[in-house]
Formats: sequence, structure tokens, C-alpha cells
Amino acid sequence: MKIAILPGDGIGPEIIDEAVKVLHALELPFEMESADVGGTAYANHGHPLPDATLALAKAADAVLFGAVGDWKYDKLERHLRPEQAILGLRKNLSLFANLRPAICHPQLTHASSLKPELVSGLDILIIRELTGDIYFGQPRGRRTAVDGHFPGADEAFDTMRYSRPEIERIAHVAFQAARRRGKKVTSVDKANVLETSRLWREVVTELHAREFPDIELEHLLVDNAAMRLVADPRRFEVIVTENMFGDILSDEAAMLTGSLGMLPSASLGNQLPPGHPEATPGLFEPVHGSAPDIAGQGIANPLAMFLSAALMLRHGLGLESEATAVESAVEGALDSGLRTADLGGSAGTKQATEAVLANIE
Repeated sequence: MKIAILPGDGIGPEIIDEAVKVLHALELPFEMESADVGGTAYANHGHPLPDATLALAKAADAVLFGAVGDWKYDKLERHLRPEQAILGLRKNLSLFANLRPAICHPQLTHASSLKPELVSGLDILIIRELTGDIYFGQPRGRRTAVDGHFPGADEAFDTMRYSRPEIERIAHVAFQAARRRGKKVTSVDKANVLETSRLWREVVTELHAREFPDIELEHLLVDNAAMRLVADPRRFEVIVTENMFGDILSDEAAMLTGSLGMLPSASLGNQLPPGHPEATPGLFEPVHGSAPDIAGQGIANPLAMFLSAALMLRHGLGLESEATAVESAVEGALDSGLRTADLGGSAGTKQATEAVLANIE
């Protein structure tokens, strides 16, 4: 089992080093190889996603990703910014489904931005489409406006677009996930305004009727969904939504759990079994980003990185019991009183790792 280790920028290298320790504790025959990505890759190789890094990712069974981004690269041209690395990996590995579980651990209900009675037992799976929408749609660019309210002015434009197959495949992932959970899917769109969302709702409805009539399906407009995530978050089981809406809603859901530092994610492609000749590697990363303001201080919360490694074990490598072992170890560490700074405590990065390793079975 070959794992591509891409630490990246900011706190990425710190937390991924600790995740490697947790993986080694499982005593499995992993082959791990590291490569530069993001701002670090730009500084060392002149591009955020060098050819060698992309080749390593394609050859791996799974990709464990730290984070990219740093303020010192903000003035670079768009195609050279660190964030283009993650977009390039998603595109080149055909990673179209982003799974973001938002779980409020019972030990952390007090840390949520909502009252404990609203978030106790919260367990939502947000499934975000990753390769379409306004993030990848063409044409895009800047120009001098030839019409509109201000002809002759400088203007920018992006294109929001979706095709039927793109929508069908992400909806299929959501309905399959719902069969393993509470058998309810909430599809989020903006069908009262956007043509892409009208197609989205039409395709999801047709797929539901044709293949998944046993699953409860509801449609919500994105503004309504954002409100209900705060007002009554436990009403949700599986949320499936477009790229841009998913980007925003998943971060909103993250704060319901107590800290952005607790949320893992998995980006998946064709979901063929590990070892299948046509299988593409999944990419697994914490949601929280690079946090360059605390990099190097030893205070970053590595738990989301550990939970992302658990998702990698489960979804990327087919190792269910090992994934459960890591998740149980995180729970055990929280039970023992572990709290990093973002959770209202004082434990540092290495202390958090030691607490988790002490609970690995």
C-alpha cells in the first residue's frame, strides 16, 4: 500500500508528521513517499504542483494531504498560487466527491457555537461536488465591459456550469451513503434563480425515483439550508450540494462541532476497490487549512489530520478495523481530557499525538 505524503504549507508539515506516527503505530506494510506541494513547491520548484508531485500522487493508492496557502504568496499570478495545487490534484485525479463528516463529539458539546441541546448527537455527512460549478467552469477571465451598467469599466467573470452526468454521479454517492446511515438525503441548490440548479434538482429527483425510492429526499434552497444548519442541525443526515455551496455550508457545519480543527475530509473519484487497475487514489486532508499565523509554534490541533487518516484507511485502502482503531483512539484521548487550544485547553500538537497513541489498540 503506497501512500503519497504531501505536507504543504503552514501547519501542514507539523500535523502530517504526527499523522505518520499514528499510521506507523498500526504496524501495517505502508510505503510512504513525500513530495513538495503548494507554496513550498513554488519556492523550491517554481510551481505549486510540480510534475514529480503529480506523478507520485497518480502512482499512489492514497494521498495524505496537509494544507496549502501562505500570505506571502498572495500576489502571485493565479496559476502559481499555492491553492492551485489542490485544484490541480482534484482535476488530474478525477476527484469529484468530497465527503465532510461533521460530528459533534460528546466531549465537545460545550465548545460548539450553539447550545449543547442543539448539537448533542450531531452527525452530518456533507457531500460536495468537486470538479464542476463556478470553480472550474469556462470561460473565465477579466476584460473591459462592453455592456451592462458600466460599459468600458474593468470587469471579471466566471462561468457556473453542470452537466447531467456530473450531477448523477455525485447524487449516486449521496444516496449510497444514505443507505448506510439514516436513509435521508437533503439536496441543496438555488433552483429559484440559477439554471444550473434547476438542472441539478431535476437530475437528483429523477435518479431518486429510478434507483433510490427507499431513501427520503428533500430539496432545500441554499439560503434556507444555511439557516436550518444553525436553527436545527440534527434534522440533517446526508447533505449533497454543488461545489460552491458545499464549500460554504461545510465550513458553517464545522463550527457546530466545536472547532474547525476537528473536521476531516475525503475526496474520492471512481471508488473502485483498492488495487483495481482502474482505481484512482483518493485524497484525504483536514478541512481547517494552513493557518500560517500559528505555524511552527507547536500548538496546532492534529486531530482532524488523524481523522482524515482514518478516512484514508477506510475509503482509500479498505482497512475498516484500522480506521475504527484511529477514530476510537481520538475518542479515548478526548475522554481522558485532551484539549488543544482551539478546544479551550492547553495541549500542544505533540501532546495530542501522545494522547492518541496511548489509546491505539
